[in-house]
Amino acid sequence: MLIGFLRHGPTTWNAEHRLQGRTDIPLSAAGRAQAVQYRLPDMFRSAPALVSPLQRAWETASLAGCAALEDEPLLIEMHWGDWEGRRLAELRDQLGSEMKKNEDKGLDFQPPGGESPRDVQTRLQAFFEKLLARQPVPECCLAVTHKGVIRAALALAWGWDMMGKPPVRLDWAAMHMVRLDPDGTIRPDAMNVSLLS
Repeated sequence: MLIGFLRHGPTTWNAEHRLQGRTDIPLSAAGRAQAVQYRLPDMFRSAPALVSPLQRAWETASLAGCAALEDEPLLIEMHWGDWEGRRLAELRDQLGSEMKKNEDKGLDFQPPGGESPRDVQTRLQAFFEKLLARQPVPECCLAVTHKGVIRAALALAWGWDMMGKPPVRLDWAAMHMVRLDPDGTIRPDAMNVSLLS
C-alpha cells in the first residue's frame, strides 16, 4: 500500500515558532490560502483520507479536496506536555544543558508530561495495522497529519534514530510517500512531491 503523508497548512503558532502539540489551533489565513492551492496526485484524489482529529488537519484536508475523510485519532500530533505553546529557542535558553541532554536522546527525547517520538512510532504501528486490516485493503491512502508524526514515520521508514541530521530534508508543503508492506513495515517511496500548481 502507498501512504501519502500530508502536513496541515500553517497556523499563527507556526508563524510564531510555538510548539502546538495537541493544542487545537486553526489554520491561519496564510494556511488556508496555501491549502486551497494543493493539487493531489491523481491516484490520491479518490483515496481514503485518514485525518488527525485536530481542526488544522481537517481544514487542510477539506480545502485540499481530499475525498472520503475519516477521523483517525492515531494521527494526532505528538503531545508536547508542559511545553505546548512555548518556543524551542526559549526552552534552550532557559534549560541549557538539561535541554541539550534531552534533545540528544533522539527517539527518546521527551518533554515533561508529553510523548517521545518513539511513543509516536508506537501509535503509527497501530495505525499501519488498522490500514492492513481494512477490507479490501486500499491501494493507497492519505494521512493528513502533523510534522512530529511525519518525522516519526520517516524515521521508521529510513531506520533513522533521530540523532544528527535527517536522511532527507523535507518540504512541509509537499507530500511524502511511503510503502506499507504486508508485514507492517514501511519504506521510503517518494519525498517532497509537489502539491502546488
